Amino acid sequence: MAATKTANSKKWISFGTLLLGAGTIYKLGNLKDAFYVPMQEFMGLSHTQIGTAISVAGLISTFGFLASIYLTDRISKKIMIPMALLGICLCGVWLSTFPSYGMFLVIYCLLAVCADMLYWPTMLKTVRLLGTEEEQGRMFGIMEAGRGLVDTIVAFGALSIFAAMGSNAAGLRMAILFYAAVPGVIGVIAYFLLDPDEKPAANQEGKKVSANQAAWEGVISALKNKNIWLVSLNIFMVYAVYCGLTYFIPFLEEVYALPAALVGAYGIINQYGLKMLGGPIGGFISDKVLHSATRFLRIVFAIAGVALVVFTFLPHGSMGVALGMTFTLSIGAMVFSMRAIFFAPMDEVHVPREITGAAMSMGSFIGYLPGAFMYAIYGGILDSMPGLQGYRVVFLIMAGFAVLGALLSSYILRHIRKG
Repeated sequence: MAATKTANSKKWISFGTLLLGAGTIYKLGNLKDAFYVPMQEFMGLSHTQIGTAISVAGLISTFGFLASIYLTDRISKKIMIPMALLGICLCGVWLSTFPSYGMFLVIYCLLAVCADMLYWPTMLKTVRLLGTEEEQGRMFGIMEAGRGLVDTIVAFGALSIFAAMGSNAAGLRMAILFYAAVPGVIGVIAYFLLDPDEKPAANQEGKKVSANQAAWEGVISALKNKNIWLVSLNIFMVYAVYCGLTYFIPFLEEVYALPAALVGAYGIINQYGLKMLGGPIGGFISDKVLHSATRFLRIVFAIAGVALVVFTFLPHGSMGVALGMTFTLSIGAMVFSMRAIFFAPMDEVHVPREITGAAMSMGSFIGYLPGAFMYAIYGGILDSMPGLQGYRVVFLIMAGFAVLGALLSSYILRHIRKG
């Protein structure tokens, strides 16, 4: 009994450490979210320069996920997690010097390497291994909600520092240093709290192998594993719908004339409130009610698809803004509940635990791919088809991805039943 309690305590301590890191790892890379105008004013950056840096960092992230297919199972989380967080800290210190634009680009590329190549797949791998098959939905759901809470607290902390310093260049510098210090401290804590990975002494055939050979064999096994591809493609469908949520705010502004006072409130609810609400609810229903994350995804995909089609053809010109906000937030809540647990089916389809790192990296690479092109597609449609017509096309594309996700989830469930 005492050993079980100790094991549970260590599990949740490790989980809490990962959660703190997940809530802070992207703050510097997303500095624009809270400090876009100060970045322009005090760092001398233009819209184009900021956009270019984000795009280049996104490209680095894509290749970083590919590299992590090998690295995540090759290097222990006890090294990877602290290294990523301390790397973010050092990049933040460098960024606080307000370097030249060339160095600014280098820093953003390094932030992408630390966050997406070193930290994120390793965190996903560790969360999966911490929980049993019956806990996967809750573990990922709580992680999503918890990191949203930490993200919010840290963001308001930085804004408070910026305001207290006079909302000037010195204030921005101190806010950046705050964003750097938090992951740095968490990185040091993580080194002492996380246990090293257990390295397999033999491969699946029982033959003794080196750590390097075991990692490469894990990569090959993951690439050949049909189940990993299926789950990764399902993540792709969720993320393609998720990208469309961005356009609910301009839709409400243009079509419903959403008052400026409500834009900020809607954004906070949409970005943080739904994440903190959808994660635990999705995880609980997956584990305790449906006993299957894939079944949960299928049901919510279907409901979201129908809701998007209905919403597309509603008489928006005669509807009140409250109804429009309620409808879009409801769809957003469904999508966030899916986004919170879309890695949980890795355990349900029995992906071997010894290749979890490679599996999570593949899922990240394939699943997050819509972020590289769907925003451009949605934005291009809205530019070429101004007004309600363009938004209707975007919403129907989102509904199409939801339908494809429901069909794919059904196929995965049949595949699971066949064993």
